[in-house]
Amino acid sequence: MPKEFVLVAPRTIEFREYSEPPLGPGEVRVRSIVSGIKHGTEMALYTGDTPFLTQRFDLECRLFLPEDNPTLYPHHLGSWLVGEVVEVGPGVTRFRVGDLVHGGLVHRPTNVARAEQLYPLAPNMSPETALFTDPALFALNAVHDAQLKLGDVVAVFGLGAIGLLAVQMARLNGAMRIFAVDLIEARRNLARRYGADDALDPAAGDVALAIKRATRNRGVDVAMEISGSYAALHQAIRSVQVGGRVVAASYYKGSAAPLSLGAEWHHNRPTLISSMAVWGCPHRLYPLWDLERLERTAIDLLERGLLSTEGMVTQRIPYERAPEAYAFIASHPDETIKVVLTY
Repeated sequence: MPKEFVLVAPRTIEFREYSEPPLGPGEVRVRSIVSGIKHGTEMALYTGDTPFLTQRFDLECRLFLPEDNPTLYPHHLGSWLVGEVVEVGPGVTRFRVGDLVHGGLVHRPTNVARAEQLYPLAPNMSPETALFTDPALFALNAVHDAQLKLGDVVAVFGLGAIGLLAVQMARLNGAMRIFAVDLIEARRNLARRYGADDALDPAAGDVALAIKRATRNRGVDVAMEISGSYAALHQAIRSVQVGGRVVAASYYKGSAAPLSLGAEWHHNRPTLISSMAVWGCPHRLYPLWDLERLERTAIDLLERGLLSTEGMVTQRIPYERAPEAYAFIASHPDETIKVVLTY
């Protein structure tokens, strides 16, 4: 029998045998080729740095509420996966056995999914490139929330996969000047390759002041914070001009101590926007845009070569060594951008 891995406690992964269920109408069975680990939400589940550890999210009142009997574990991890169709159920006409497909699925050797959940892999797109559909849709949502206009000056804080894609999308959207901010030199170098005009190291000095000085003390029109760092969020707030926009598109954990709302936040009246494309949050331009359109547009941008992912895959690790992959990301975040599992 095939084996899947399950998160049974923070930082504890176990492999278990699983059975292959028969296919129902409209379902397909997919044999995995490669899948990508999500470095934000998925890693928060792995480390236990998530409110779901002790609370539940009540979808009616949209609040996290205490949970007497937490049910987070055991938990299946997953994000975006590419595989081959090996069996189709009754009524499936969209795919045939042998087709390559991709979509949001859990990490395991095989998956059963509804045919409409999956996308065909374009002949000109590699399986690894398709894995960037997930970060690309969140980057696209952040750019939409930023309401970028032709000629805007933009700062992107955090140059992981989402941030690096956001840099490229900001350029596609007509940004006049792009500041890319990250502690890691390799990421800053990639940002320059992808179109950033300035790549700044926040450890080298006051990054918000550097941005202000470079813009004749005005600041940027929009700052997108995609690192998940409260310190970076504070600098993003400091970097925008009066009435500017700050888009927070990351997963924040722990204490917000570095964030000081009594300073520039209070005196410069920026608008802070939470960018969230899932969990039932409608797109701000709904019904013109929704999650399905975000996904399809992200795929289209990748298929057309309008977004580059070259250099973003930093590690390729066999599925059987998945526990090592998660442990490596947790302990060496400075050495990873996108870690993929191979099957």
